Amino acid sequence: MSIALAATLSTAALAQEAVTYATDGGAILDAMSPALIKPAEKSLGIRVITDTNADRYPPLKAQVASGKPIWDVVDFSAGYCARGVSEGLLEPLDYSKIPNAASVPAAFKDTHSVGLSAYATVLAYNTETFGDNGPKSWADFWDVKKFPGRRALRNYARPMLEIALLADGVAPANLYPLDVDRAYAKLKEIKPHIAVWWTSGAETTQLLVDGEVDMLPLWDGRVSAALREGAPAKFTRNQAIMENTCLAVPKGTQHKDSALKLINSLLDPKGQAAWVKEYTTGPLNTEFAKYVDPNRLKDLTTSPENLAMQVPLSATWWASPAGADAEKRWLGFMQN
Repeated sequence: MSIALAATLSTAALAQEAVTYATDGGAILDAMSPALIKPAEKSLGIRVITDTNADRYPPLKAQVASGKPIWDVVDFSAGYCARGVSEGLLEPLDYSKIPNAASVPAAFKDTHSVGLSAYATVLAYNTETFGDNGPKSWADFWDVKKFPGRRALRNYARPMLEIALLADGVAPANLYPLDVDRAYAKLKEIKPHIAVWWTSGAETTQLLVDGEVDMLPLWDGRVSAALREGAPAKFTRNQAIMENTCLAVPKGTQHKDSALKLINSLLDPKGQAAWVKEYTTGPLNTEFAKYVDPNRLKDLTTSPENLAMQVPLSATWWASPAGADAEKRWLGFMQN
């Protein structure tokens, strides 16, 4: 725990109720705070402390093991929620206290977590390099002769393995279970051409704004932020890998009731509609669409048009022993 967070927690302890929410920082939190977090504080009469941490699963395990978790609500990828359940790290949810979850599709909620939003890893390219004729598929990304230039990839197995298999001609319907050997072989093929292995969303935005790379996969919200900053770029949702985030309560929290109230507020459809005015995410409370301008809706991850182009990632597969082994293999791939 950072000194700054410790000081904040100490101050918050003086309030009647406080909930610590572990989430991403940067552009997504900048948009989420006025639309969802601040209204939750006002309506619930609690203080919400946000702790931004890009890699939240290892700290969650350590906190639960200590018996005194610092976090009360955490959001991360659905795969980590599935692992959290299997490893006994999460509290069961009382859905009677989360009425807004009723409008979240059943595929995105279970006994211990509920979907917050969906996002997609899209392919972006520099228009100063390619004009309007940049790469339109992952196969194009691998085609260094037709599309020469500096490339970036994420320094993480998920969803780079899916992207590699799509580049190698695997049909989206046949992705799972992933052919891990084939995926790593395809990644080995492109590895000499990768100039940057990015590790954070903020880094990808800057790569586009500065024109440091000519093409890269990145989250759709991040490319939208880069475009607002004037980045010379375009992107395609063709074969974009769609994932969802989930909300969960760490096992052993001392503020479970307040945590459930906060989760309900984060799923408020009007608040989620306000959130997407500033960030290209796809809320999973389907009621949000009633409050969004149709012209804006088409830009969001979960619009019907975009869903038809995107490839859903299987969080269940990544939470399986095969997925865990594939993830562990990444470090060796990067070192060799």
